[in-house]
Amino acid sequence: MHGADINKYINSERTTTIDSRGNFAELEPWDEEKVDIRARELGIEMNDFHWEVLVYLREHFLIHGQVKSARLLVEELGRAFADEGGRRFLYQLFPGGPVTQGCYLAGVPLPPHASDPSFGSVE
Repeated sequence: MHGADINKYINSERTTTIDSRGNFAELEPWDEEKVDIRARELGIEMNDFHWEVLVYLREHFLIHGQVKSARLLVEELGRAFADEGGRRFLYQLFPGGPVTQGCYLAGVPLPPHASDPSFGSVE
């Protein structure tokens, strides 16, 4: 069992809207199996830190709604996980980008401008 209790975030009665790129336009039903399947697609081996980031992203979306830009979200993530190493830590967890891959795995909509390459990889 991972450190974050995802069971309190599962909502099987909520409908899911997916945009033309396959990203979620609202929170979808979410469970550990779905996350594990997506993580394997991305080549990510999930650990407790990954789950903490995903739960943070879902809680942030539920409390604040959609952020205005991917840049703001990556800055907020960096502050939230500063004790673990901030952005460097986040990119180690999500090499394809903590916003892009994190939102995909967390089942939250991608914020505007998330297609900016700076949110995709460390390069």
